[in-house]
Amino acid sequence: MTGMTKSLVLFSGSANPELAEEICEKLDIKLGDEVLEQFSNGEIYAKYPKSVRGADVFIVQSIAGEHLNDALMEMLVMIDAAKRASARTITAVVAHYAYARQDRKASPREPITAKLVANLLTVAGTDRIITIDLHQGQIQGFFDIPVNHLTALPILVDYFEKKKFDKKNTCVVSPDLGRAKAAKKFADMMEVDLAIMHKGRPKHNQAEITALIGDVKGKTCILNDDMIDTGGSVVAAVDTLIKKGAKEVYVCATHPVFSGPAYDRLLNSQIKEIVVTNTIPVPEEKRGDKIKVVSVASTFANAIKRVYSNESIAELFDPDFVL
Repeated sequence: MTGMTKSLVLFSGSANPELAEEICEKLDIKLGDEVLEQFSNGEIYAKYPKSVRGADVFIVQSIAGEHLNDALMEMLVMIDAAKRASARTITAVVAHYAYARQDRKASPREPITAKLVANLLTVAGTDRIITIDLHQGQIQGFFDIPVNHLTALPILVDYFEKKKFDKKNTCVVSPDLGRAKAAKKFADMMEVDLAIMHKGRPKHNQAEITALIGDVKGKTCILNDDMIDTGGSVVAAVDTLIKKGAKEVYVCATHPVFSGPAYDRLLNSQIKEIVVTNTIPVPEEKRGDKIKVVSVASTFANAIKRVYSNESIAELFDPDFVL
């Protein structure tokens, strides 16, 4: 048929509208209008005032914050509304993928919530997922739809490269074995040494550092992780590095979950600086002097542009990188 043209429309959930606005600025488009409300009993309502029929719809949401379950449900409702409004395609841009830590059964009678969330997003009507630094890379396999798994490593590496550290006396540290491959990539990109810690968890949100592989004595250490939740693991790791003779310790992570006592722990710790991205909002008044935020809006914008134009994502990101 002639006269048919594609259209890109980007909408934002209520969890991280600042990131969505910044993505729109990078794409030189206007953020789409939607109505998001809650009934008196807490049920979520979504509506698109203007037609999205035949449009390629991108919905940006961080499944995070004090009301992360509402954020998840809100995204599902927005996806369903777009599907029933005859959108051509629906892409869920999940800046932070919650429930990712439960990606397997570690003991009997446990759920696998990372798979559950994948099922919910797919059944709601999602055609594609764009996300960044999943807790485990194999979560991509929980989906039967395309998943574009981005990484914030280049942005974080660029931040630290600008500090002009002495590379011979700089070391990237993995907080546990699960993060070792990503930390190795980080170290290779910075051309510095690598150290690996072994972490045990006697219970949820508690960590014990039991071993350190590598030499950190007299070095500037960059501890890299995918997320910081209560901050207990990070502070324990930093204390261990200082005891082992590290000169100073920087911490970087993609997702600043920062729940419970996280801010107090981090700001009162021996950490020199904490660098995170804006996948989850970090209020300006809570950052203090230590917490720095870098933006992943360009990363998401480039991916959205490539997906919309049917171009390769691999040209933008390292195709060999696997968390």
